[in-house]
Amino acid sequence: MSNKTYDILKYIAQIVLPAIGTLYFALASIWGLPYGEQVVGTITAIDTFLGTILMISNAKYKKEN
Repeated sequence: MSNKTYDILKYIAQIVLPAIGTLYFALASIWGLPYGEQVVGTITAIDTFLGTILMISNAKYKKEN
């Protein structure tokens, strides 16, 4: 994985996905949007998976250097 790809994915995992999940959860509560828990649960699962992949990639990179 290139440094640029890693940095982009890290930004998505640390900033974008949590922000989207929080926004949808808040709006679903306020406006009665459907499937609030399911959508946020899915976003959280994707974010956790992405974070795990990035952590493995980072550990592999550090081990090689």
